[in-house]
Amino acid sequence: MTLWKKGREKERGIGERKAAGLALAGWIAGNSRKIEKIFVAALVLSAVCIPFVNVNYDLTEYLPEYVDSKQGIDRMEETFGYPGTARIMLEDVSLYEAKQYKGRLEAVDGVDQILWCDSQVNVYAPEEFIDYDSITDYYQDGYAVMDVTFEEGDSSERTSGAIDQMKEIAGDKGYFVGMAVQTKSLSEQLAQEMQLIMTLAVVFIFLILCVTTTSWFEPVLFLTVMGAAIVLNKGTNIFLGTVSFLTNNVVAVLQLAVSMDYSIFLLHAYTRYKESGQEQITALTNAINEALNSILASSLTTIVGFLVLTVMEFSIGFDLGLSLAKGVVFSLITVLFLMPALILRMSRLIERFAHKSFLPDFRRFSQKVFRLRYVVLAAAVIAFPPMYTAQGMNSYLFGNSAVGAGEGTQVHEDEQRINAIFGRSNMMMAIVPQGSNVTERELTEEIEALPYVKSVQSLAGELPEGVPESFLPESVTGLLHKKGYSRILLYTRTKDESEAAYGAADEIRELMRRYYPEDSYLVGGTPSTQDIQTVITKDYSFVNLLSNLGVFLVVLFTYRSLAIPAVVMIPIEVAICINMAVPYLMGEKVVFMGYVIVSCIQLGATVDYSILTTSNYIEARKTKKKEEAAVAAMTRSIPAILTSGSILTIVGYVLHFVSTISAIGDLGHLIGRGAFISLILVISLLPAFLVLIDPLLTKNEITRLKEWRKQRRERLGERKKKLRKALKEPVKEKAGKIRRKRP
Repeated sequence: MTLWKKGREKERGIGERKAAGLALAGWIAGNSRKIEKIFVAALVLSAVCIPFVNVNYDLTEYLPEYVDSKQGIDRMEETFGYPGTARIMLEDVSLYEAKQYKGRLEAVDGVDQILWCDSQVNVYAPEEFIDYDSITDYYQDGYAVMDVTFEEGDSSERTSGAIDQMKEIAGDKGYFVGMAVQTKSLSEQLAQEMQLIMTLAVVFIFLILCVTTTSWFEPVLFLTVMGAAIVLNKGTNIFLGTVSFLTNNVVAVLQLAVSMDYSIFLLHAYTRYKESGQEQITALTNAINEALNSILASSLTTIVGFLVLTVMEFSIGFDLGLSLAKGVVFSLITVLFLMPALILRMSRLIERFAHKSFLPDFRRFSQKVFRLRYVVLAAAVIAFPPMYTAQGMNSYLFGNSAVGAGEGTQVHEDEQRINAIFGRSNMMMAIVPQGSNVTERELTEEIEALPYVKSVQSLAGELPEGVPESFLPESVTGLLHKKGYSRILLYTRTKDESEAAYGAADEIRELMRRYYPEDSYLVGGTPSTQDIQTVITKDYSFVNLLSNLGVFLVVLFTYRSLAIPAVVMIPIEVAICINMAVPYLMGEKVVFMGYVIVSCIQLGATVDYSILTTSNYIEARKTKKKEEAAVAAMTRSIPAILTSGSILTIVGYVLHFVSTISAIGDLGHLIGRGAFISLILVISLLPAFLVLIDPLLTKNEITRLKEWRKQRRERLGERKKKLRKALKEPVKEKAGKIRRKRP
């Protein structure tokens, strides 16, 4: 096939794709009313579904099935159920009064049992006969503290109702902590906080858009389109069944921040075509066709960055990554289908409220920044090694401490008050095969003798010697012995997440396996946190590698260049490294879950800044020298980067400053700071790389590689022909001589 024919076929292919894009754009523009009706129906259905999406607050639910704590939790749920727990302190009560309160609290529907010192001493005896020193873990100086076990789980409605009734009984004397109380507080706190966070995010985004757009009505249009996408995304979460509290509360605001660019791009393209003199439908058709290619290419890196989270073994990543990626897809659908219909409906309002742009010409600013490119490059090269080292030395939170209510909440204040008087109480449960009561009693006594253990409760330990278990009613024995398994409740004086707690859990586990080598499990906050730490630490390296590889390949196949993926990712990777190093330099602990997730979010959401600048540089390079092209690319890119980057930064910091939940606040802080650092480095560091590798950018090296391979094949072909010809000549001569000798 001749080169001319190949070229014609390539042009025909490009023309066919363009024609298909224009046909789709024309159909969208011509069927705007039908599209509006379809979206209204979908939005109503999604809004109805949102309240039926279950929300999970327990991180242990996302552990893989193979870890010990998950197997233990499953075994306990099958056998005894998975009870919620709480701790109650009563203020200014005597032993007798505390006993009366305990009776009333234990009678509340949903309460399984309450552990207190009345099982050790006779609280009705005269004071001189009571050894107060032996019960300081449960009563001292007029304060009584009790450990509560509920019949259902921490997030059960029945447990939540029981807590409300117990608070009514305790009145002003009561202080409440524990996972059940924390879960209830978390759900109520999040409902209030997210309303405020979403309101503030919308207000700040509206103000940013007012400054960066050319009509007072454009922000209303953008927020309407993104609001529709958010409702569709949240409603379709019903197909996931249950989502994490993180997904349910963070995805909406992140979707709003990450996807706003798509609607801005489409409207600006429409305005540009309209100002060129095109009729409304024609301008909209051309704008949709232009946006179809640009938005799809831009969003693909974001989607890939989010989808990578779905491969995490700690499956909250699947939950969050799928919902984020789905959110970007719905944003694309609403921008490409619903927004054109709204533009046609609201075009008069957009024109009526038009105003001059408030953004300055960034050419002088770009020139000044470009002059400093080598200073910035040198600073980045010097800073990168220590920052890379520092980001690997952070201290982390892994377990349910990451979702605990922060300072300023009632749960936090109650916890500080109780800990100040009685110290900490960390509950764990040992699940072992039911066998000899003697063996179980010996294990109970060994655990109780450990210095950090406050108390241990087992049926064998409580059962008086010589009294057969069969003499006790099922309602009593069923709490601790059931279906061939024994449950031993134990309380330690450690935090649920600390080196001391981990050491205690390891020692208790060793004791259990000495008596019960097989089918024995230790469950609770501490064992689960240990397994979360092991699983999520492994996830980080794999997810980080996969996200980088995924984005690299997307950019590679989009631009068919090896240099472009490398150059666009360098500033973002440096920004991620700096962002992750800051907590270590500030002496702060980081929620490791957010640390894993934010690297994917920051890469996927901000690499578009680099792609935009690089694309503008390559376009400008066709007519300008490399220095002029770099300045022109920055001048053209900075308004879009500032708009997108400032939105993501502000949304992140709104999450950080408003939320009292550590996991959400820390995630917001990492996202906001990361977006700001990415914005700064793309503007200041990327131009240096563009100029340095200019020959690779202006000459597509993949095309060059293909041409080289083609030329090499052609040369080899020529050599083979010559070789065959050289070999055939002697054979022909010899055959001719033989024929001539024949008579």
